[in-house]
Amino acid sequence: MAYEMKDLARPEDRVTVVSNVDHFHFVPSNPWVAVGWRKREDITIPLAGPLGRKGVDFRTVGCRRVVPEANALELNDGSRIEYDQLVIATGPELAFDEIEGFGPQANTISICHVDHAVEAARRWEAFCRDPGPLVIGAVQGASCFGPAYEFAMIVDADLRRRKIRHKVPITFVTSEPYVGHLGLDGVGDTKGLLESALRERHIKWIVNARTDRFEPAAVHVTEMGEDGQEKAKHVIDSRLTMMLPAFRGIGALRGVDGLVNPRGFVLTDKHQRNPTYRNIFGVGVCIAIPPVGKTPVPVGVPKTGYMIETMVTATAHNIRSLLDGREPTEEPTWNALCLADFGDSGVAFAAMPQIPPRNVNWSSHGRWVHLAKVGFERYFLRKVRKGVSAPMYERYVLKLLGMKRIQEAAVVADGV
Repeated sequence: MAYEMKDLARPEDRVTVVSNVDHFHFVPSNPWVAVGWRKREDITIPLAGPLGRKGVDFRTVGCRRVVPEANALELNDGSRIEYDQLVIATGPELAFDEIEGFGPQANTISICHVDHAVEAARRWEAFCRDPGPLVIGAVQGASCFGPAYEFAMIVDADLRRRKIRHKVPITFVTSEPYVGHLGLDGVGDTKGLLESALRERHIKWIVNARTDRFEPAAVHVTEMGEDGQEKAKHVIDSRLTMMLPAFRGIGALRGVDGLVNPRGFVLTDKHQRNPTYRNIFGVGVCIAIPPVGKTPVPVGVPKTGYMIETMVTATAHNIRSLLDGREPTEEPTWNALCLADFGDSGVAFAAMPQIPPRNVNWSSHGRWVHLAKVGFERYFLRKVRKGVSAPMYERYVLKLLGMKRIQEAAVVADGV
């Protein structure tokens, strides 16, 4: 967001990034870190250098409170920054506290942050020295399911490499109404592809699962029926558990009337602009998106990488319009292009737009996906180091694939 805004800002404008950390880390690689296939330094980039070369101010003290009525941020060090335009791109807070025994400080590991993944890698090595049952999945209210499937397949691949897969029963537990729902009612044949992948790897699954509590050696789950009523109780033995949490807005945002919903997610219109505070925009996981249909167990909608990039591009153009005295007109496409790595193969899907109904609804699988994910990791980290959001050749290739970031004006035929 900072790179694109700096490119579109006027020479006299000042762009400032406020963050609670001084580095970027490539979140999609966290499952690899958790099994020791990557180290923290492989996927982490200090940001002072790249942002400085781009001419972007960088404050790393973090934000304590957004004060939209004063057009200001109160920072954690007691200082205050005023703004003319604000883009909220914070990502989420992880709601581990909503389930007993949940989280890396309790009875489970996490791949949501590189710090969590580093600790998970330590516990993974201990687990492999004394293997046993393993539980992986996503709890009620989760909106990010892809990494859970990735982690299940990656640990399967790692256990096979270590020749101990036969000692580890794996159970996949998810709040989704079916395998491959992904919070999106599926994309292409993700149901068939992911069910087949789990079955081939001898991974059992429970869907429509409400996780009740985590113990050091067990996970307590209530399986719900299609009617929303309790169907069965399960106590699943687990020597190591990784389940993705529900998200909520960060503390600096929660409770700001007109800016966020009760869960703390930023309210935005079709231009990524807050309806109440018209000089505030939101992009990424921190924004509010309603669920895709009703499900027996609450399931959120994922905000995937390319989908977020379309939000960023539209927002940068819309802020430039405001700087020029014009109203915003650009709308993101919310197209999605995702690569899910399985350690030695994977699943890819394209959804245009991500939220159904769609113009394109495609999925595929094979070893090429794993190789593509490795290549994309290196490519994206290079873009962050270089201070480039979307090189010309990237835009050209995606255009050939029909993937665009900003909506085109609708063409209406006569009499239609």
